[in-house]
Amino acid sequence: MTDSPIRTERVGHVLEVTLDRPKANAIDLATSRIMGEVFLDFRDDPELRVALITGAGEKFFCPGWDLKAAADGDAVDGDYGVGGFGGLQELPHLNKPVIAAVNGICCGGGLELALSADIILAADHASFALPEIRSGTVADAASIKLPKRIPYHIAMEMLLTGRWLEAEEAARWGFVNHIYPGAELMAQAREMAQLIASGPPLVNAAIKEIVREAEDMKFQDALNRITKSQFKTVETLYTSEDQLEGARAFAEKRDPVWKGR
Repeated sequence: MTDSPIRTERVGHVLEVTLDRPKANAIDLATSRIMGEVFLDFRDDPELRVALITGAGEKFFCPGWDLKAAADGDAVDGDYGVGGFGGLQELPHLNKPVIAAVNGICCGGGLELALSADIILAADHASFALPEIRSGTVADAASIKLPKRIPYHIAMEMLLTGRWLEAEEAARWGFVNHIYPGAELMAQAREMAQLIASGPPLVNAAIKEIVREAEDMKFQDALNRITKSQFKTVETLYTSEDQLEGARAFAEKRDPVWKGR
């Protein structure tokens, strides 16, 4: 559909997802549901290995919730779709890497969307904030995620004051991986996406599951789960063709050919 708020493009094993809702790429309920279906299809498509999400234009990545849609009747507790707000936050069993290429203003639910990615790249003019406090509401997902990504006192300052961080400071505190000139952002993001997609997909899946499931576990408990083959992706990896291919390729001094099985 030409008027869809979401544009997608498959480039090899990478799915590029562009949020395109003029003027600011804000997300309403309908857009969130579409994004959920896009990322659900990505999760379940064996040919896709990495997703790259960005915003259209150069000014906005995403400001979050569409307040105009809310004024017209979109309920804040409405149906966001299978993946929760923005399609990523609550999508279960997503064992594939996601990269966010933040091309401009990234605030509120837009920052929560970026925090749902595994790697965040930013244009040098990007900026970040959680302004919900100023409108008397709570950035609920960010209240959970941000203190785990950056120092507690910086996260709390953002949550309690709504102050903005420029890209350089966001990188300094650790929730942005790399900063690039705006004109170079997508090329760099695509290069990273292709690099990850060229790696062993079963290993990527195992990393994602282990990190997610072990987040609230004690170190030894997580190790015990691995040794007892209680992570499904790890068990799949250790009995896979790719596991044998990796060993053969190393012994034969050649690049491995990953099949994802």
